[in-house]
Amino acid sequence: MKQRPGRSYPLGATWDGAGVNFALFSENATGVELCLFDGADGQEPVAQVRVEERTDQVWHIYLPGVRPGQRYGYHVHGPWDPPAGHRFNPAKLVLDPYAKAIDRTVRWNDTLFGYEVGHPDADLRRDERDSAAAIPKSVVVDRTFRWGGDGQLRIPWHDTILYETHVKGLTMRHPEVPENLRGTYAGLGHPAVTDYLRRLGVTAVELLPVHQFVADRHLVERGLTNYWGYNSIGYFAPDVRYASSGGLGQQVIEFKTMVKTLHAAGIEVILDVVYNHTAEGNHLGPTLAFRGIDNASYYRLVPDDRRYYMDYTGCGNTLNMMHPRVLQLIMDSLRYWIQEMHVDGFRFDLAATLARELHDVDRLGAFFDIVHQDPIISQVKLIAEPWDLGEGGYQVGNFPPGWSEWNGKYRDTVRDFWRGADRTLGELAYRLTGSSDLYETSGRRPYASVNFVTAHDGFTLADLVAYTDKHNEANGEDNRDGTDDNRSWNCGAEGPTGDPGVTALRARQQRNFLATLFLSQGVPMLLGGDEFGRTQQGNNNAYCQDNELSWYDWKQVDEGLLEFTQRLIRFRKDHPVFRRRLWFQGRPIRGSEVKDIAWFSPDGREMQEAHWDDASAKSLAVFLNGRAIATRDENGRRIADDSFLLLFNAHHEPLTFTIPGPRWGRRWTTVLDTREPRPGPKGDAHAAGAAVTVEGRGLVVLRRAG
Repeated sequence: MKQRPGRSYPLGATWDGAGVNFALFSENATGVELCLFDGADGQEPVAQVRVEERTDQVWHIYLPGVRPGQRYGYHVHGPWDPPAGHRFNPAKLVLDPYAKAIDRTVRWNDTLFGYEVGHPDADLRRDERDSAAAIPKSVVVDRTFRWGGDGQLRIPWHDTILYETHVKGLTMRHPEVPENLRGTYAGLGHPAVTDYLRRLGVTAVELLPVHQFVADRHLVERGLTNYWGYNSIGYFAPDVRYASSGGLGQQVIEFKTMVKTLHAAGIEVILDVVYNHTAEGNHLGPTLAFRGIDNASYYRLVPDDRRYYMDYTGCGNTLNMMHPRVLQLIMDSLRYWIQEMHVDGFRFDLAATLARELHDVDRLGAFFDIVHQDPIISQVKLIAEPWDLGEGGYQVGNFPPGWSEWNGKYRDTVRDFWRGADRTLGELAYRLTGSSDLYETSGRRPYASVNFVTAHDGFTLADLVAYTDKHNEANGEDNRDGTDDNRSWNCGAEGPTGDPGVTALRARQQRNFLATLFLSQGVPMLLGGDEFGRTQQGNNNAYCQDNELSWYDWKQVDEGLLEFTQRLIRFRKDHPVFRRRLWFQGRPIRGSEVKDIAWFSPDGREMQEAHWDDASAKSLAVFLNGRAIATRDENGRRIADDSFLLLFNAHHEPLTFTIPGPRWGRRWTTVLDTREPRPGPKGDAHAAGAAVTVEGRGLVVLRRAG
């Protein structure tokens, strides 16, 4: 085949209109062969070309006449020496780490493993069988697309409302989405879905992983799969499973079209990304890409026995963030998704792993230094899951400026309060006001806190209030998987019940959680489906359930809860005091003798230490002074005062609150009461000093009327 030396940059396969430049990094390889495939199923080898050129540890070649849609892979030669960290095996075809598309999923068999599976020497004996038939192929793509005027929406952080969802789960059972588009990027971009999200009021979808991923062999052999997708193998390739249009580059166009459509609806796209580990697992895992290209460069290996992998993720391996080419891979991937795919930001899975320089978590590790100075990446939304499974891995509050974080302490505190746990008031006060104890001293703002009560990993909201114990039997692990620390979040008996009192209490608890979430300072994240009562029948670890257990059931929508959530979101948007950019100071604001925030016990007096320290106290009121934050009414008229009094009662029994004295407000109107199953203005008027009864496990919001 006619060929030219080509260039060492950019990495990957780059079509220029006349041919394709191929470039592959490997520091320790001794030889590289580029393999091209054709045929109806992409399995027919049509050329195997030796790559002769090597510049700065990058192997490169240019092939004139090769076009988009061409399938390819690599055979990489080098030492087979697992104790030294080298696992080269030229019998194994490997994917291009920079592939912009991958044509299909893995077809599991023993040839995918670099060693002789089942041999007494385990992974030390090299397997010589060709894996080409089992492994998917990388695909050359045409990167052109008619974006028009589309670009990142850049919605301010304090105005952001996240909706965590799954491309397939959201749309697979949607009756208004055509069957051939359900479960796909095109389905997510369908008007029925974008209109729903727009009416709900969320400003961004946070999508579970869409990078090409691998379904673990042990799951596939049990009739299950990796539904969530936290098992990446292609950091530039939108997963082919979610493409309705094809796998030879069409998935790229379909993804871009989805982003463009969501942007047109005013909705940002945030990707959940998994740069902490890959799908190749531990020393007994398959050879799919990085392991066969340069294992010692790509992975963190145990220093005194490089046969084994450092595992801070619980998934078998950890990417080597100390290697400059691995850092380059991640940075190039992030920039690609921003510049080429127009996404608006990222949520980093197990982000504490990315900070590990040696063993300890270094808040200012190389990864964060590079992100901070990058003119492209630093300008989009960056969200950390601020923990991993290694020692010292829980790093909530310790990420640098420019980052927001999933606030696990918010989740735990709000759950504790509403289940009636002791000694929660002080912690709750911090969480309601943006968690200044975690973020203020580092110069960050309240929107550094991404607040959530539920997420994909755990119970749905409906299950949270209905189940004492998890029910993960369908996962095939004897119900041992998933977290056990639910600590009886529910308010009644296990499972469904006909007791109307218990049913009403569970419904009210859902409203309590939602109201608390949207009335808190910070960035609210709503788990998709919680707005209408989605259930997983008590399964709190549905990672392997690609079926109706995980897919949203659009025929079982709690319309009242949905309407309640829509109103909450609109209420938050209408009143800036609930989405402040700056911290509360606890002192009088300019032009007023009244503090910007104040805390009251049920008797109407400002909270004293005794009440904060009372282990059995499960109630409080908070005054939010909106006088300094001008807003407008439905007719666009300026409102100079937009102040509220929030009454929280986590006791089982109703509790009477006394409205504080007239200096805080002479007249008040009830605008929200979670005992009501459907939303709507209440209009109940109250004078200063009046008594207001709050239902057991209830929340009431009063607005100052004078």
